[in-house]
Amino acid sequence: MRLPITLCLLATALPAFADPTSPVGLWKNVDDKTGKPKADIRIVEANGVLQGRIEKLYRPANEDQNPVCDKCEGADKGKPILGLAIINGMRKDGDEYAHGTILDPENGKVYKSKLKLADGGKKLDVRGYIGMPMLGRSQTWVRQD
Repeated sequence: MRLPITLCLLATALPAFADPTSPVGLWKNVDDKTGKPKADIRIVEANGVLQGRIEKLYRPANEDQNPVCDKCEGADKGKPILGLAIINGMRKDGDEYAHGTILDPENGKVYKSKLKLADGGKKLDVRGYIGMPMLGRSQTWVRQD
Protein backbone atom coordinates (compact mmCIF):
# COMPACT_ATOMS: atom_id res chain seq x y z
CA MET A 1 0.00 0.00 0.00
CA ARG A 2 2.87 2.39 0.72
CA LEU A 3 4.50 1.87 -2.69
CA PRO A 4 1.69 3.55 -4.69
CA ILE A 5 1.67 6.52 -2.31
CA THR A 6 5.46 6.85 -2.56
CA LEU A 7 5.32 6.65 -6.36
CA CYS A 8 2.61 9.34 -6.48
CA LEU A 9 4.64 11.64 -4.25
CA LEU A 10 7.76 11.06 -6.33
CA ALA A 11 5.90 11.71 -9.59
CA THR A 12 4.55 15.03 -8.32
CA ALA A 13 8.02 16.08 -7.12
CA LEU A 14 9.79 15.32 -10.42
CA PRO A 15 8.74 18.51 -12.24
CA ALA A 16 10.55 20.52 -9.57
CA PHE A 17 13.85 19.01 -10.74
CA ALA A 18 14.17 20.31 -14.30
CA ASP A 19 16.90 18.79 -16.45
CA PRO A 20 19.33 21.65 -17.23
CA THR A 21 20.45 19.81 -20.39
CA SER A 22 16.95 19.78 -21.91
CA PRO A 23 14.50 22.54 -22.85
CA VAL A 24 11.62 20.39 -21.56
CA GLY A 25 9.77 22.36 -18.89
CA LEU A 26 8.02 25.65 -18.25
CA TRP A 27 9.49 28.87 -19.68
CA LYS A 28 8.61 32.54 -19.26
CA ASN A 29 8.66 34.33 -22.62
CA VAL A 30 10.12 37.81 -22.14
CA ASP A 31 9.41 40.31 -24.91
CA ASP A 32 12.65 41.30 -26.64
CA LYS A 33 11.31 44.83 -27.26
CA THR A 34 9.72 45.73 -23.89
CA GLY A 35 11.54 43.39 -21.50
CA LYS A 36 8.18 42.45 -19.95
CA PRO A 37 6.87 38.89 -19.59
CA LYS A 38 4.34 37.90 -22.25
CA ALA A 39 3.54 34.25 -21.64
CA ASP A 40 4.53 30.98 -20.02
CA ILE A 41 5.22 28.20 -22.51
CA ARG A 42 5.34 24.51 -21.57
CA ILE A 43 7.79 22.55 -23.72
CA VAL A 44 7.31 18.77 -23.89
CA GLU A 45 9.13 16.04 -25.79
CA ALA A 46 7.69 13.03 -27.57
CA ASN A 47 9.85 10.67 -29.64
CA GLY A 48 12.71 13.17 -29.73
CA VAL A 49 10.54 16.03 -31.02
CA LEU A 50 9.75 19.15 -28.99
CA GLN A 51 6.46 21.00 -28.88
CA GLY A 52 5.64 24.12 -26.88
CA ARG A 53 2.18 25.34 -25.86
CA ILE A 54 1.14 28.62 -24.28
CA GLU A 55 0.09 27.90 -20.72
CA LYS A 56 -0.39 31.41 -19.32
CA LEU A 57 -0.62 34.94 -20.74
CA TYR A 58 0.57 38.11 -19.02
CA ARG A 59 -1.76 40.82 -20.30
CA PRO A 60 -2.80 44.21 -18.93
CA ALA A 61 -6.15 44.14 -17.13
CA ASN A 62 -7.75 46.31 -19.82
CA GLU A 63 -6.95 43.77 -22.60
CA ASP A 64 -8.85 40.62 -23.52
CA GLN A 65 -7.63 37.89 -21.16
CA ASN A 66 -8.68 35.08 -23.52
CA PRO A 67 -7.68 36.28 -27.00
CA VAL A 68 -7.93 34.13 -30.10
CA CYS A 69 -5.38 33.84 -32.88
CA ASP A 70 -7.38 35.78 -35.46
CA LYS A 71 -4.31 36.38 -37.65
CA CYS A 72 -3.34 32.70 -37.73
CA GLU A 73 -3.97 30.65 -40.84
CA GLY A 74 -5.27 27.12 -41.29
CA ALA A 75 -6.31 25.03 -38.31
CA ASP A 76 -5.05 27.61 -35.77
CA LYS A 77 -7.24 30.44 -37.09
CA GLY A 78 -9.66 31.57 -34.39
CA LYS A 79 -8.25 29.20 -31.76
CA PRO A 80 -7.69 30.52 -28.24
CA ILE A 81 -4.08 31.59 -27.75
CA LEU A 82 -4.06 29.84 -24.36
CA GLY A 83 -3.20 26.23 -25.14
CA LEU A 84 -1.99 27.03 -28.66
CA ALA A 85 1.04 25.05 -29.86
CA ILE A 86 3.59 27.67 -30.92
CA ILE A 87 6.72 25.48 -31.10
CA ASN A 88 6.57 22.43 -33.35
CA GLY A 89 8.94 19.86 -34.81
CA MET A 90 12.14 20.83 -32.98
CA ARG A 91 14.82 18.13 -32.88
CA LYS A 92 18.20 18.00 -31.18
CA ASP A 93 21.01 19.08 -33.52
CA GLY A 94 24.37 19.21 -31.75
CA ASP A 95 24.12 21.64 -28.83
CA GLU A 96 20.84 23.18 -30.00
CA TYR A 97 17.37 22.24 -31.21
CA ALA A 98 16.42 23.07 -34.79
CA HIS A 99 14.48 21.97 -37.88
CA GLY A 100 11.19 23.13 -36.36
CA THR A 101 8.93 26.15 -36.39
CA ILE A 102 7.63 28.82 -34.07
CA LEU A 103 4.32 30.64 -34.41
CA ASP A 104 3.98 34.31 -33.46
CA PRO A 105 0.32 34.62 -32.38
CA GLU A 106 0.49 38.42 -32.66
CA ASN A 107 0.92 38.36 -36.43
CA GLY A 108 -0.12 34.76 -37.20
CA LYS A 109 3.15 34.02 -38.99
CA VAL A 110 5.11 30.77 -38.70
CA TYR A 111 8.91 31.01 -38.76
CA LYS A 112 11.75 28.52 -38.86
CA SER A 113 13.28 28.31 -35.41
CA LYS A 114 16.24 27.32 -33.28
CA LEU A 115 16.47 26.82 -29.52
CA LYS A 116 19.63 26.79 -27.44
CA LEU A 117 20.02 26.42 -23.70
CA ALA A 118 22.09 29.07 -21.93
CA ASP A 119 23.20 29.95 -18.40
CA GLY A 120 23.40 26.32 -17.25
CA GLY A 121 19.89 25.53 -18.52
CA LYS A 122 18.24 28.46 -16.72
CA LYS A 123 17.65 30.37 -19.96
CA LEU A 124 16.58 29.42 -23.46
CA ASP A 125 17.69 31.44 -26.47
CA VAL A 126 14.86 31.30 -29.01
CA ARG A 127 15.44 32.42 -32.59
CA GLY A 128 12.71 32.73 -35.20
CA TYR A 129 13.73 33.49 -38.77
CA ILE A 130 12.82 33.53 -42.45
CA GLY A 131 15.24 31.76 -44.75
CA MET A 132 18.53 32.15 -42.88
CA PRO A 133 18.98 32.44 -39.09
CA MET A 134 20.59 35.87 -39.45
CA LEU A 135 17.29 37.19 -40.89
CA GLY A 136 15.24 36.92 -37.74
CA ARG A 137 14.51 37.86 -34.19
CA SER A 138 15.71 36.44 -30.86
CA GLN A 139 14.25 36.24 -27.39
CA THR A 140 15.62 34.84 -24.15
CA TRP A 141 13.14 32.83 -22.13
CA VAL A 142 13.62 32.08 -18.41
CA ARG A 143 13.03 28.63 -16.91
CA GLN A 144 10.17 28.54 -14.40
CA ASP A 145 10.47 24.92 -13.14
